[in-house]
Amino acid sequence: MTAKHCADKVRIPDHLDKTCFAMAPVRLENLDAFVAIVGCGGFRAAAAQRHVSSAALSQNIRALESALGIRLLNRTTRSVAPTEAGARLYARLVPAFREIRLAIDDLDQLRATPTGTLRINAPGPAVDHVLCPLVFDFMQAFPQIRVDLVSDAAIVDIVQQGFDAGVRFGKQLEQDMIAVPLGPPLRYAIVASPDYLRERALPAAPSDLIGFDCIRRRFPGGTFVSWHFEKDGERLEINPAGRLTLSSAHQELQAALAGQGVAHVFEDYARPHLAEGSLVELLREWSPRLPGWFLYYPNRHHPSAAMAAFLQHIRAFKWPLKSEGGLPDAADGR
Repeated sequence: MTAKHCADKVRIPDHLDKTCFAMAPVRLENLDAFVAIVGCGGFRAAAAQRHVSSAALSQNIRALESALGIRLLNRTTRSVAPTEAGARLYARLVPAFREIRLAIDDLDQLRATPTGTLRINAPGPAVDHVLCPLVFDFMQAFPQIRVDLVSDAAIVDIVQQGFDAGVRFGKQLEQDMIAVPLGPPLRYAIVASPDYLRERALPAAPSDLIGFDCIRRRFPGGTFVSWHFEKDGERLEINPAGRLTLSSAHQELQAALAGQGVAHVFEDYARPHLAEGSLVELLREWSPRLPGWFLYYPNRHHPSAAMAAFLQHIRAFKWPLKSEGGLPDAADGR
């Protein structure tokens, strides 16, 4: 039925502008595309997330702007940003789409077998240490559930990005999030190659690292990874100096193996190289066990059926006493 027919059949109060009923129909899929583009910060990232082409999303936005009669996005060759109208619309649509998803997920609770898609954002080391074995076991137990596991070193807003959960190291989370421990505590190891150490005196305390080339690692936001030490109740946090700065744990480990200096890496990554003698651990008595990885998710009363099943699976999962270690994949940007 057209808008004109509706206006003919339904009496519109005189104080309302009847022209509003002639608005072109707004398709839900176009609104969904708009939310994805703003949330991801661009067409390309949104297209990758939704498994569609950038051209298809551009068509969605053109149709939406045409239907609403207002520009929603400012587009250049390098960036995409919402207009004032777009920002207002996005702020209203995000909670609305969340409620739609929860309403659909509530129906999944009526099924005997949980279904749906579980989306998790996690840094690469967390994927290696805990998520891969956990998720593989979960998918075998729940064959009707799909899992979208995104490896990302940057801290993202999991709600705005459409994730069910995220993973962080330790429990430094927002107040409106619930944290669930994943796996055992972890240790960082201070390591260097025998060749690098051959003509150097081994450090006896963290302060002795001043005379060493320390391999630094930078977070995606630009800050450097601090090195934490603890012994007999004394705690130290240092940002060591060094000539080489890298952006991933894999690169840091490879640099240490190549004799470029002293690295600060997860013990699990270094373990096979320590066992074969290609790396030497330093200051072990200063390397405490730290709280490991934590899954976090919004504090809401009705998680999706897939998320509820995953939380139950975490509680029942038998974590190994010690990780097998191994190298991360060099291609994932860690």
